[in-house]
Amino acid sequence: MVLTIAIIGRPNVGKSTLFNRLAGRKIAIVDDRPGVTRDRKETPGRLGDLDIMLVDTAGFEDVDDGSLEARMRRQTEFAIAQSDLCIFLIDAREGVTPLDKRFAQLVRRSGKPVVLACNKCEGRQGEFGVADAWSLGLGEPIPLSAEQGDGLSDLYAAIVASGAIREAEGAAEALRMTDDDPEGEGDPGAPGFDPDADPPPEPDRPLRLAFVGRPNAGKSTLINALLGDDRFITGPEAGITRDSVTAAWRWKDRDFRLVDTAGLRRRARVQEKLERMSTSETIHSIRFAQVVVLVMDVREAFEKQDMQIANLALREGRGLVLAVTKWDLVEDPSAMRRELEARAAIELPYAAGTPLITVSGLENRHLDRLMDACIKVHRDWSARVKTRDLNDWLQYVVQKHPPPAPDGKRIKPRYMAQMKTRPPTFVLMASRGDSMPETYKRYLINELRSAFDLPGVPIRLVVKQGKNPFADKT
Repeated sequence: MVLTIAIIGRPNVGKSTLFNRLAGRKIAIVDDRPGVTRDRKETPGRLGDLDIMLVDTAGFEDVDDGSLEARMRRQTEFAIAQSDLCIFLIDAREGVTPLDKRFAQLVRRSGKPVVLACNKCEGRQGEFGVADAWSLGLGEPIPLSAEQGDGLSDLYAAIVASGAIREAEGAAEALRMTDDDPEGEGDPGAPGFDPDADPPPEPDRPLRLAFVGRPNAGKSTLINALLGDDRFITGPEAGITRDSVTAAWRWKDRDFRLVDTAGLRRRARVQEKLERMSTSETIHSIRFAQVVVLVMDVREAFEKQDMQIANLALREGRGLVLAVTKWDLVEDPSAMRRELEARAAIELPYAAGTPLITVSGLENRHLDRLMDACIKVHRDWSARVKTRDLNDWLQYVVQKHPPPAPDGKRIKPRYMAQMKTRPPTFVLMASRGDSMPETYKRYLINELRSAFDLPGVPIRLVVKQGKNPFADKT
């Protein structure tokens, strides 16, 4: 059984550092500046022999209005409500602050098991803070150092002693009893049961979609609309999202991993260390995605930075879908649609046919079209073309437009086969293949994409020159 643990506390006490330590790898962005974490982030981890689901939360702020801090607080309160246990973290070097006391009252009212931990206890610097932590009334404080990894054995013992494991196991057992089939359809004695029948097929791996774009393009709002929940913090402020955060989702009997990323600006504008780390996280998410959804504001679509992001996704071999958001602001949809398609044809000639979907996260418009396009691109990204069909196609396109003849010697394509998928990669054997110009390669790729219906998918073509059997003879 997996125990869900929320790491909570005021800003800059080391929650993300402890989150990374228990996860066993650097996932959350860590910086000395308070308030770096905004959206809650989840990942599996392990502490001793415990399998745990870790939830990193934003620093608690004692505000309750329409501000960004209030939206961050609501995310933290939701994480507490969904957890089996909370690790309440304080900074031992600063001791107990008034905000810690206010947060402790909120945690007590939640009724969740709580383990009080005092971070930054390297050496003897935190002894006063550990003693002061008794005043919170949350039990014995656990001194630890998330940076150095000290005190994790005491933290493990406190989690086991809290009783959260027994409560979670009881809840899981009650859920299993509720989900049991009362009709006995799974009983070997029930009518229609066939012991020799094949087991049901295993579900496919989740399809990983990364939503990328410039700041304030509407990425988080779009993902919230798909999830039907305020999973990510949204607002008029640009650059709210800093970490790349993944949310599990199921749509039409298929599992997805939706990745919300920080907005990408031009490299010359990225000056601060924190923004550089956010940019690095976004690029990492693109590299490990299967399909990249490029989110663009309809009022500023197809700017230079959008095309650089599209180029990055295609260079990394990811499938690409164009999502134009805030469609509810458009007064003449038909004319705007034609304009966008014309811009896409001009700006992305090397990715002809890339799906362009107009959506509105606020009004839930065309979300099904977006997901259908993502599934289609993923299917094409994994497509394999038969060798016979490839060579029949090759004869046709060569007759239609023969290759050039550099230095008066014509290039002769002979044979073509697909090397691999994801993305589709083809090898072409040709005499004097090393002399084939890039323009003719682009011609072959565009014809290949059109003939085998592969829009929005990067296609790689490797041209090899066959060995001349007479080269070594006198």
